[in-house]
Amino acid sequence: METNKLIMRNKIIFAVVMMQVMSINLFGSEKQTVRNIDSPMYKDADVWAAYDGFNNTLLDWNKFIYKTNSSFKNATDRHNGAAAIWCQPIYWDMAMNAYKLAKSEKNRTRIKSSKQLCEKIFEGNKRQYANFDFHDNNENTGWFIYDDIMWWTISLARGYELFGSKEYLKLSEESFGRVWYGSDKVGDTGSYDKENGGMYWQWQPIRNPKPNKMGDGKMACINFPTVIAAITLYNNVPKNRKEFVEAKPVYHTKEQYLAKGKEIYEWGVKNLFDKNTGRIADSKHGNGNPAWNTHVYNQATFIGASVLLYKATGNESYLKNAILATDYTVNKMSEKYNLLPFERGIEQGIYTAIFAQYIAMLVYECGQTQYIPFLRRNIEIGWNNRDKTRGVCGGEYEKPLSEGSNIDSYSASGIPALMLLFPANI
Repeated sequence: METNKLIMRNKIIFAVVMMQVMSINLFGSEKQTVRNIDSPMYKDADVWAAYDGFNNTLLDWNKFIYKTNSSFKNATDRHNGAAAIWCQPIYWDMAMNAYKLAKSEKNRTRIKSSKQLCEKIFEGNKRQYANFDFHDNNENTGWFIYDDIMWWTISLARGYELFGSKEYLKLSEESFGRVWYGSDKVGDTGSYDKENGGMYWQWQPIRNPKPNKMGDGKMACINFPTVIAAITLYNNVPKNRKEFVEAKPVYHTKEQYLAKGKEIYEWGVKNLFDKNTGRIADSKHGNGNPAWNTHVYNQATFIGASVLLYKATGNESYLKNAILATDYTVNKMSEKYNLLPFERGIEQGIYTAIFAQYIAMLVYECGQTQYIPFLRRNIEIGWNNRDKTRGVCGGEYEKPLSEGSNIDSYSASGIPALMLLFPANI
């Protein structure tokens, strides 16, 4: 697997060297100087400076969970300084990407420190969030929305893929089953709609919930992450498993994970994907029209789900869907400044970090190098507009971040997340 990745990386290096930035419209009128994209304005040292700046500003170094924003000294809990439970695994993904980068650079010091950070982030979150008891639905440090759990399912599966920890795999599979089938302890009937397909976003009330019914929300933010989780587990669980025969299995076979991923993807394409433009709807309620609010993270998880299914099956339609969704993100959603858009809602600043994870899969694993100039443009402008004292970036990449100003971890994550996956020496 590592050999294949190295071959693909070398092919990408060659492609990047051959490509040139035609002329990039900076903010609608000014033109950026034409130059080769193999010579970015940021350096590999800047990648580590950006990641260190992010961690030094926003990681609680005692608990090893991330803070809501830089005004907090500690990440106490949901109501007192701790970043959202569903965003913590995105930050763990960043740590794992830092470890991968350090290994590719053969940087022994960074390899050691990055691996230790990955371990400490896992343990810190385990302590913070009910010891990863996904049936604990307390509303402060527990689990009370399906997608909050599924984001962790994905990252735990990735952690197993990278480090081989059986605990990570066990928790990933347990959390997948808890979302799919529901919890006897909590009393919910699960996210999966076995009558009409797709995944419900939440159970309500949080205490003593009623079964979901036609008309309740099926959001993109649970459906496409479910596909990603299913196929990531498909890629990592042992072959020749026997099927678990209980009504609520705690694990599945490879074939079952693939089938579940394909089923939810097909529902999502039918109900949430515009096949003409590549846009992803935010949600669908019942048989009505989808809510065509577009968000970068929904585009991102659709791209990731498509890439994973393409690689698992070889079906070209999945790759075509991924490219169409990416083109819509780059050409339509980002057209104002030719930069990924910033959204001001709670926690929405993290959308770029999620996009980084899945556009990297499309570029590196599917050879779609045409997006590298756009990604480097985001990095260069966002990094140039950082708070140069702390080395931390804002979420509106076209605007300078004032020195010492309060910055939330969600918005600050985007540029370092991109840099870890698209370093200068790509």
